[in-house]
Amino acid sequence: MLHMLGFGLSGFFLAYGGDTPDLGFLYAHGGIAILVYLVFYLVLFGVDQVKWMLINAGLGILGIHAQIGWILGRFGKRVEDYPWFVHVVPFLYYILYTFLLRQFLLDITRSRTDAQRRAWVESGYVVVSLLAYAYLLWRTGPRQ
Repeated sequence: MLHMLGFGLSGFFLAYGGDTPDLGFLYAHGGIAILVYLVFYLVLFGVDQVKWMLINAGLGILGIHAQIGWILGRFGKRVEDYPWFVHVVPFLYYILYTFLLRQFLLDITRSRTDAQRRAWVESGYVVVSLLAYAYLLWRTGPRQ
């Protein structure tokens, strides 16, 4: 998780740190790392678990916008201040990181092999995520 956090932060700062990010370097740096992480995920977790990454991506459309908006707001910026293609790498890192978060929750609750407990943990994960995202969107609402 620390390794992914480091790469995710580097992708975030490459995308949002300067006035005009070098998209070629951003895509090369982030794209190679994301591809390597995907291969590791498939090998370590399997296809069935990686499908949850797609569920995270669905949740993530709301969550990514809310959380990146909240983070950028701390620096006086907004998601809308950047063209869509600048967000690709930070958004993909977000999806990969939340996937690891779900894996971590399954492990610490010992619910990976307990179907009933896993269902509760996964449901709680979705509900808490939606509540957090709704709160962040509400807090960072449109500027007048």
